[in-house]
Amino acid sequence: MAPLRFSANLSWLFPELPGLPERLRAAGSSGFEAAEVAWPYAEPPEALERAARDAGLHLVLINTPPGDQEKGEMGLGAVPGRQAAFREGLEKAVLYAKALGCPRIHLMAGRVPQGADPAAVRSEMETVFLENLRHAAEVLAQELYSQHPTWCQENLVGLLEPINTRITDPRYFLDTPQQAAAILQKVGRPNLQLQMDIFHWQIMDGNLTGNIREFLPIVGHVQIAQVPGRGEPGSPGELCFPYLFQLLEDEGYQGFVGCEYRPQGDTVEGLSWLHSYWDRRGRPRAGE
Repeated sequence: MAPLRFSANLSWLFPELPGLPERLRAAGSSGFEAAEVAWPYAEPPEALERAARDAGLHLVLINTPPGDQEKGEMGLGAVPGRQAAFREGLEKAVLYAKALGCPRIHLMAGRVPQGADPAAVRSEMETVFLENLRHAAEVLAQELYSQHPTWCQENLVGLLEPINTRITDPRYFLDTPQQAAAILQKVGRPNLQLQMDIFHWQIMDGNLTGNIREFLPIVGHVQIAQVPGRGEPGSPGELCFPYLFQLLEDEGYQGFVGCEYRPQGDTVEGLSWLHSYWDRRGRPRAGE
């Protein structure tokens, strides 16, 4: 069984450093081979690509733009009346993904509009989401992401991520793996897959062993954090990560595991859980 591959989520890790270029360097120095970032759009894509290359990293995941965050938007994929803005954001995300050699884009569903009853707008929002996802699948099928010298050229992949509505985002439209899988089945496009954030899945449904085994065949990316505090896997909480890592290995997961957690202290000191995993799997530490 191949060992898991981990990516540093630089929207969360190394908060002690001021910007993405510095965080990229820190991630490379800490032994990561890959990184992901929610919204890279404040930096020119060429500068980010150069910083990632200098750090020995490749980018494996970005998100579509969130929309107008001052108005409470957090993604636009399922938001009625915002179809044009979603498509503009998708074009921007594709531009960055191609420049960065990044294979995956999280197509953010977004929130139930303020003042609306979630049950009343659920059907309309799903219709909008399906329409936007079909458009995204067509766009992504025409785009090649590889500018990395060792990668073959492949088409971009879009991801759907359920986000828990109990703690993190009470108005988010897409909140369970079952809902996301049903939408993916309705769209029926192989270049759209599921993004499994174990933190959100545990909070919404538990049953991680069963859900991982059921949905892993359509999962394109995994993210991790301890529950309920969203700290590193080595921090106190509900989840036994050595068991979960072994389960992912046993089930043959080949993608990346994104470290999307809030460091409880210094980021590098908090990576002892990752060093323990690498030691068990016989991987040399950074600098060895």
